Amino acid sequence: MFNVAIINIKDIWKSILRLILILLVLVTIVTIIKTFKGDIPYSILYCLDISIPGIRQIDYEDEQTMLIEKILSRELPMPRYALKEETKDKTEPPKETEEIKKANTQIPENVTTEVQETNVPESYTDALQNVNIKNGTDFGLSEQMLTQAIEFSNPKQILIYHTHTCECYTQSETYNFEMTGNYRTTDINYNVVRVGEELKKCLEKYGYTVVHDTTCYDYPAYTGSYERSCESVRQLLEANPGTEILFDIHRDAIGDSSYAPTVKIGDEYVSQLMFVIGSNGGGLEHPNWVQNLITAVKIQKKANEKYPGLFKPLILRNSRYNQHLAKGASIIEVGATGNTLEQSIGSMKYLADVIKEVF
Repeated sequence: MFNVAIINIKDIWKSILRLILILLVLVTIVTIIKTFKGDIPYSILYCLDISIPGIRQIDYEDEQTMLIEKILSRELPMPRYALKEETKDKTEPPKETEEIKKANTQIPENVTTEVQETNVPESYTDALQNVNIKNGTDFGLSEQMLTQAIEFSNPKQILIYHTHTCECYTQSETYNFEMTGNYRTTDINYNVVRVGEELKKCLEKYGYTVVHDTTCYDYPAYTGSYERSCESVRQLLEANPGTEILFDIHRDAIGDSSYAPTVKIGDEYVSQLMFVIGSNGGGLEHPNWVQNLITAVKIQKKANEKYPGLFKPLILRNSRYNQHLAKGASIIEVGATGNTLEQSIGSMKYLADVIKEVF
């Protein structure tokens, strides 16, 4: 005896039509979310960034040029992390003793430096003026390109800000806090804003006038961070005429707690630094990129003379990162997720000392 299945053609067509309608609804929803992703912090694209390591949406300054940038100069994934809502109970400010404050600002004499080994080997494509450069663009670099003289109207006037404000470090006994995301916190006592504040203090000791913008640009929405910081920087430059040196202080985005680029200077272990310089390789207008590069190379060259290993190889990229706003603009990445805030704060006195000698 055989069982015979009778196929109903009408039922098949009904199922197909239902499937098509469901797909049309899903496509419409995704299209709407993508259209308004700048205003919706937890869109589908945002969730993909959180869930799948290696996907990272780079914020370009112009919305119409928002593209997925290839992850350049990274040996480990660079995921973006969601932040949970802030709690009402704020973290207590760190209890920095006088000994700690003194250590943060006092520079020992006649020190030797030693770069500590990490699980991420350094690499570079060019070596110019004693500075290693990892060129992620199609532009050729030469010694002659870097000989252009650059004069600043007021080199002792500096602006510090933080496009990715919530980036933070591994907790320690002195700097123990509650994260509001994976290596991210909205508390400016413990994120990269605290590092920028230390650089400000150290520079002011040398007679610099420093404007430190502590505005949060990457919370609650990460997408659009550069657009928001760009608008603020424009206003700050208008309010502080003559400011041409801009430092956007970040933390390396490699999301691995075991990665802690460190250099030992004397008896102190501090976070390594890294310049990230943009260009017009992405198609956006950026007349200042060569000047930005020359300025960064000049600072890093002096650092290599005084504190060899303080800087990792400079990275040149196609994105412009708001650096079209001034001829002395740059990103400085201070340490990584595996470093502590002590180590990153400790780097600032050496950076300030180098800047003092360059300008």
